[in-house]
Amino acid sequence: MSNFSFKESFKFLNSYFLSEKLKEQLEKVIVIVAIVSFGIHLVVIGLIDFNILDIGKYDGNLIISPISAIYTPFSIILIYEVYLLVFYLPKSITNYIGKQYEIITLILIRKIFYDLSNLEFSSDWFSIEGDIQFTIDLIATLILFFLIFQFYRLNAKNKVKKEELTNKTKTHIKVKNVFATILVPVIVVLAIFSLGSWLFETFNSTDYSSTSIKTVNTIFFDDFFTVLILIDVLLLLFSFLQTEEFSRVIRNSGFVISTILIKLSFSADNIINTILIVVAVSFGVLILYIYNQYFKLYQRIKP
Repeated sequence: MSNFSFKESFKFLNSYFLSEKLKEQLEKVIVIVAIVSFGIHLVVIGLIDFNILDIGKYDGNLIISPISAIYTPFSIILIYEVYLLVFYLPKSITNYIGKQYEIITLILIRKIFYDLSNLEFSSDWFSIEGDIQFTIDLIATLILFFLIFQFYRLNAKNKVKKEELTNKTKTHIKVKNVFATILVPVIVVLAIFSLGSWLFETFNSTDYSSTSIKTVNTIFFDDFFTVLILIDVLLLLFSFLQTEEFSRVIRNSGFVISTILIKLSFSADNIINTILIVVAVSFGVLILYIYNQYFKLYQRIKP
């Protein structure tokens, strides 16, 4: 009886967490929260500029310009993107990986909005480190946008007629549903813990100005991609039960490597951080491209 109750409860949580209804509700809530948070951020900056609000030692780079206020709604939107990543996990591994690439690209764009408020205009543009980083991030964003487009295009080309689901395939789908259902509460707890820890460390620091944007960027997402690596490795291991195809095993292994590279980018500084992100996404796109070519070849030569 208890086993039945647990199974029914888990089934209810799965259907609720990963339902279209919840996805649509979250989308509306996120948009409203993003707009409100943007307005609050602008108001705080305005109050500081007119010397109505004095925050003393907590004067940081995120409140020096109205442009930097864009950082806040982008952070809210990223939360929804994280949910979409989990939402697509049971449906398609490639879409799930694609969402990872979208998230890291949005993090980079969010950083660009921050950098816009700190640009130093000079005739000798490339002599200023911050301006060089801004230029590199802009170019990297264009490259990543193109790579993500290619990734989804390659994924669309790989669509074949749906075959009858085997027992192994059904089992693999169930496993992905279990992981996705567990991930939702884990992400919520991780987000609350990460934000709480950062706020505690920030307001108890003797030197608030030492809190870099790199530190702000890594809030939640550094730990989040660590969790994703664990999930990706488990999915890779379970995929061995579903298929013995060499190409699919290599593809899934390549996706794990791509996620690890993204995770490593959070530990890197400035240009190395951006390079690692581009390399990670490029590697994933190349893996999918080679997998598609391998699949076409196999279709021609198989008996």
